[in-house]
Amino acid sequence: MKMKNQFFPKVLFMAVATVFLVSCNTGSKSSADAEETTVEVTPDFQISLAQWSLHKTYFGGAIQDWQEHNRLLKESPDEVLKGDIDPMDFPSVAAGYGINTIELVNTFYFSKANDMDYWTAFKKNCEEAGVTVGLIMCDALGNLGDADPEVRMATVENHKPWVDVAAFLGAKTIRVNAAGEGTAEEVAANAVDGLAKLGEYGASKGVNIVVENHGGYSSDGKWLSGVMAKVEMDNVGTLPDFGNFYEYDRYMGMEELMPYAKGVSAKSHVFDAEGNETNSDFLRIMKIVKESGFKGYVGIEYEGTELSEDEGIKVTKALLEKVFAEI
Repeated sequence: MKMKNQFFPKVLFMAVATVFLVSCNTGSKSSADAEETTVEVTPDFQISLAQWSLHKTYFGGAIQDWQEHNRLLKESPDEVLKGDIDPMDFPSVAAGYGINTIELVNTFYFSKANDMDYWTAFKKNCEEAGVTVGLIMCDALGNLGDADPEVRMATVENHKPWVDVAAFLGAKTIRVNAAGEGTAEEVAANAVDGLAKLGEYGASKGVNIVVENHGGYSSDGKWLSGVMAKVEMDNVGTLPDFGNFYEYDRYMGMEELMPYAKGVSAKSHVFDAEGNETNSDFLRIMKIVKESGFKGYVGIEYEGTELSEDEGIKVTKALLEKVFAEI
């Protein structure tokens, strides 16, 4: 009898403890359920807008004489901007297309490289428009594959202010040119040197240096990928452009450049009645992009003449959205 009385309180205690534990566990689960939030998943591909899509609007028409344009750009850069819109307003322009990442072109801001008051105001415009800067395309600063070592180093120095602007704006990348005079092997060696030196500075600022297939040897996918393999720096890569391969097979070129890509440029010119670009098979190219493992921004760069720049941007955006949904 005595043993039975000792056993009963133990059983009662264990029963009460079990009920208490179950109650606590149930309560914790309910709290977790109540606090559960929806996690937004970033899509593999997003659309950015390259400012060059509006170059005729900024320049007041198509450039008829590139030599004269470049002369004026060097001597009086603000005079090339004869259009109706101000480059300062590009963030709000892009937002009007439903695009929240932009790719600037330095020649629209050529006199502003060291004007931090200007860039402070520009950054404010970006914030107000809900837009970020993804990259800056740099031209008219020299060639990083120049055969003359002094000229090549001067070109590196010319790019440094734009690396600084990119870092200030929060842009991850600047696009440069790796052209030069000489044989393919000579220009490649010089480009490796110039890119490595600029790459070191870019790395110190957290900025990537990328080369687009942009004419000359750079439009040869094998040549440019070979340069990248020799530079071998994490922050030096490519910006594969759908349409700048010229005599080179664009699909093979994309496959060769994508392993080094830190962005992608969706060049467009002409569209058929169904809204497909007639020069480049966007679906085929984006499958190559996806298979490379790349995830990030694909920039609209409309250069056509049959549609207005405004219409060309909209049609290119619609095509990219369609293709993204299909791959």
